[in-house]
Amino acid sequence: MAKNPPVGDGHRKGAVRDRSQTYNPKTQDWTKRDAGTGRFMDRKADDKPFKGVRKEK
Repeated sequence: MAKNPPVGDGHRKGAVRDRSQTYNPKTQDWTKRDAGTGRFMDRKADDKPFKGVRKEK
């Protein structure tokens, strides 16, 4: 993960590398995926997308 001081201010400089996210309309949430392996990593609890992670089409 990128380190962007100061910690806890809620922003990052640049995108998270080797990650992508896609919206699942069936469960209505955003899922993060590792671009190298293609495995799903994490799911958002709220309806907002992950910050700094590119979106798949």
